[in-house]
Amino acid sequence: RCVYAHFPININIEPKGKYVEIRNFLGEKRVRKVDMLEDTVIIRSETVKDQLILEGSNIQAVSRSAALIHQSCLVKKKDIRMFLDGIYVESKGEMKADE
Repeated sequence: RCVYAHFPININIEPKGKYVEIRNFLGEKRVRKVDMLEDTVIIRSETVKDQLILEGSNIQAVSRSAALIHQSCLVKKKDIRMFLDGIYVESKGEMKADE
């Protein structure tokens, strides 16, 4: 889930969900591109604003992809108690099979 105080974080997802581009993090002009690992696919949540959903069959690849997204938006050279902007993991778990 994206958290920001002043500058909204813009997220562009490639149509097949194989990589994500993160723009305007803390007002920076730099574009961060994060590739998803193996068969992990990223989609935007339709019910909750600024939430991303990662899906895949390999739980280690999905977890590492989420960690790469989180690490790409770490706040450097600022007080992290003040600058809480970033992309954080809200919940994790296996999806239930539809019956």
